[in-house]
Amino acid sequence: MSDQKVVLGYGDVSFGDELPEVIPDVSMPMVRRFGETTGMTYWRFTDHEKAREAGLPGAIVPGIMSQGILVSLIHRWAPEASVLKIDTIFRAPVVVDSRPTCRGVVTDMDDEKRTVELDLTLSNEEGETRVLGTALVSL
Repeated sequence: MSDQKVVLGYGDVSFGDELPEVIPDVSMPMVRRFGETTGMTYWRFTDHEKAREAGLPGAIVPGIMSQGILVSLIHRWAPEASVLKIDTIFRAPVVVDSRPTCRGVVTDMDDEKRTVELDLTLSNEEGETRVLGTALVSL
């Protein structure tokens, strides 16, 4: 895990910097709360048994919640950052009640625009990447 410095501006960043990793809360109560807030109360997100009967590994974290977790990683690292763009690939489901790890790394910098590009991942306990993305961030 990298150090816990908070990025306040572009000058605080270097190519290759790792964002402090986060273990997000994907417990059933949190996923239900997210679902109630967004109107995404489908059984595949809130019922392990029904999800398994349908061939899933259990209830799964909604994709938009996974994407939100990636964005929250950015804002923990750089609270004043503006996320200009985020592209996300969902390789496999993140299971509710698991302990995934969210990580990021600076992969490009534009000195003129004062933007950075980040590679972001959300991995399961076995280290398998379930969700990955890239973000363009203005500092």
